[in-house]
Amino acid sequence: MTCSASDSVRVDVVVAGAGVVGLACARALAQRGLQVAVFEREHHFGQGISSRSSEVIHAGLYYPSGSSKAALCVEGAHTLYAYCAAQQIPHQRVGKLVVATGPADLPALERIAAQARANGVDSACLISAEAAQAMAPELRCCAALWSPDTGIVDSHALMQALADDAERAGAMLVYGAPVVSGNCTGRGVELLVGGAEPYRVEAAWLVNAAGFGAQALASALQGFPAEAVPPLYFAKGHYFALSGRSPFKHLIYPVPEPGGLGTHLTLDLAGNARFGPDVEWVDAPDYSVPADRAAAFAASIRRYWPGVSAARLQPAYAGVRPKLGGPNAPAYDFRIDGPADHGVAGVIQLFGIESPGLTASLAIASRVAMKIGA
Repeated sequence: MTCSASDSVRVDVVVAGAGVVGLACARALAQRGLQVAVFEREHHFGQGISSRSSEVIHAGLYYPSGSSKAALCVEGAHTLYAYCAAQQIPHQRVGKLVVATGPADLPALERIAAQARANGVDSACLISAEAAQAMAPELRCCAALWSPDTGIVDSHALMQALADDAERAGAMLVYGAPVVSGNCTGRGVELLVGGAEPYRVEAAWLVNAAGFGAQALASALQGFPAEAVPPLYFAKGHYFALSGRSPFKHLIYPVPEPGGLGTHLTLDLAGNARFGPDVEWVDAPDYSVPADRAAAFAASIRRYWPGVSAARLQPAYAGVRPKLGGPNAPAYDFRIDGPADHGVAGVIQLFGIESPGLTASLAIASRVAMKIGA
């Protein structure tokens, strides 16, 4: 697509952002017969939040009853497993053990089990320390919650499949093209797209799936109320890879900590183990991984794996979550705000789409389509 800034392109829907959620929305809307254009700041899809996750398919254990996170995670996991199977996207239902490392953790573990049941995750069950250690002999715990429906997925392959589906259904994916500003007209939106050749786009709908940039884009829309744009906080998480063979075949999680799910063990599809994320509040996204954090990681991991050696922990990568509240704030729900929420026609705002956003991506896309009426 090449146009000058004086030209105007018309489409039914603009999706700002080509992470996993933006691609899922584009696919869902294009398959419903709408003309969709996806504009992404980077030069490829999934270069932001989506490429720096644990690649876990969450079952929906933790999230409060009645929340969008609970409903969309559970629905999204079922839908995502079916989609991965149909599209032959590499994935595996490896299961997860959430462990109580001491008696003080038992009430939290029981609360998670109760929440899982309330969320409809009937496969999750409390098991004894002996049962957990039979599954993972090097594990130390006094009880565990076993979640057989937790899994892992190749997130790049997933995003490639979503992009391919969207394009086959007629969506246009344009890279190196950030949506920089716009005007809410009452009938839709007029947008300025930047990049090497800026141009204007008119759309009946804007789906703001810009991740870290969602608040900035919302604030750059003339006619959109400032009070409807929530604050943005950044929670950085470091990951360390385990050199050599992993003694675990399942994911291992401690009970959650403020801001995250604790420094847990995840696996990739080759069986390699990595640990993370921890939680560090930062002023802006930063993807450095200081090697000297390995000692603190090892100390945290020893709570459930006494045999870990800090020398086996190698810096891997870092991710940053877009949070709607800062340190010590309660956990916030996903924000999927349409005209009924903010009063502006033609705008869907996606705020605070952090974990379990990858798991919930197809379900989020369905909810967006419902708000558009597609």
